[in-house]
Amino acid sequence: MATAPRGEPRAPISPGTSRPATVVWTERFLDYRWTPEHPMQPARLKFTMALAESLGLLDGVEVLEPAAAERPDLLRVHTPDYLDAVERAVPPVGSPAAPPFGLGSPDNPVFPRMHQAASTIVGGTLAAAREIAEGRTNRAVSIGGGMHHAMADSAAGFCVYNDAAVAISWLLDHGFDKIAYIDVDVHHGDGVQRAFYADPRVLTISLHQHPATLWPNTGWPEEIGVGAAEGTSINLPLLPGTRDAQWLRGFHAVVPGAVEAFRPQIVVSQCGVDSHREDPLADLELTVDGQRAAFRAMRELADRYAEGRWLAVGGGGYGLVRVVPRAWTHLLATALDRTIDPATAIPQDWIDLIGAAVPRADPPRTMGDGGDVAYRPWDGPGGTGETGDVRVDRAQRAVDMAVLATRRATFGLLGLDPEDPRD
Repeated sequence: MATAPRGEPRAPISPGTSRPATVVWTERFLDYRWTPEHPMQPARLKFTMALAESLGLLDGVEVLEPAAAERPDLLRVHTPDYLDAVERAVPPVGSPAAPPFGLGSPDNPVFPRMHQAASTIVGGTLAAAREIAEGRTNRAVSIGGGMHHAMADSAAGFCVYNDAAVAISWLLDHGFDKIAYIDVDVHHGDGVQRAFYADPRVLTISLHQHPATLWPNTGWPEEIGVGAAEGTSINLPLLPGTRDAQWLRGFHAVVPGAVEAFRPQIVVSQCGVDSHREDPLADLELTVDGQRAAFRAMRELADRYAEGRWLAVGGGGYGLVRVVPRAWTHLLATALDRTIDPATAIPQDWIDLIGAAVPRADPPRTMGDGGDVAYRPWDGPGGTGETGDVRVDRAQRAVDMAVLATRRATFGLLGLDPEDPRD
């Protein structure tokens, strides 16, 4: 069901001219609640929607409230034994290092009505997929989704059910046979990759912190898919300290060429924002401005190669006040084709909300970090330019080495020349 439209957009939002987009939201997303000490807190979603409302971003937008996913759709990805385990899970005695099905570990503690909460997350992403597949919208976004680590038979990395994989599986059964999945979370999109590692109909691309330095320690360039799907699993690992310019250089050196060669009918994006320089769980150094540029680049790829069909979900991000609300408000704006200038001041009513909810927090004052998103396009092997700044030059060389390793591992399998920057 949908809520009533909220009126006309207010400044500083500038309406675009593209076809309508759908925002999927329900307060029941906030039931996906771990322990009070857990880094993934539902407040990040609450604060995001409050900021979007305060800016007038959702004025005139119908918000679609999803139903929980049913067992048959969960079985698209997960085993019956695992679903049974989630439904009957109770907190274990102590903190076992390797509990059955991954349930009850420090990362994935059991919480009340866990199955219902996780099913609602999946239901949100499925609702977004249905809106696009059935022609009611070209773009849909559900910030509650993005649980990309969940495996067929286990919880992992704060993820119980893999909503993105379920939605992709559903799309494959409902008119789509070429789907590009792009994951910009700081952690490797391992669960989605594994679900489609042998399926040539799904291109999975993940940009993430180098697996030698961060869990889940997968996502090497050599992970390319198997059998007929060789070349459809693409991984670009980036070293700690990578900033906006280097990250965007890497993205544009790998992702557009692969997407163009694959020619998807829809782009599915996992938009985790734990790549931010303030995120407490990882070591990349993007700004909100750089993350906004990534969202806009993925939207452009969908417009150019998939007739505008774009399904975007959330994911990681543990800067609950200063990062996630701004970044995902920009994600919503990108899907809605409404521009929020990064220099826009944060409304005082949102700052007051944060002050009441998190008295010790230092809320941001503008919608950006002042990040510089200009980047020099990758220009082939040996083309790394020198700026004279030792740190920048070292970082750029590292990104270029990663780009070349990734392109050499997969581009030939896609019919592209890994050495030619035009591909």
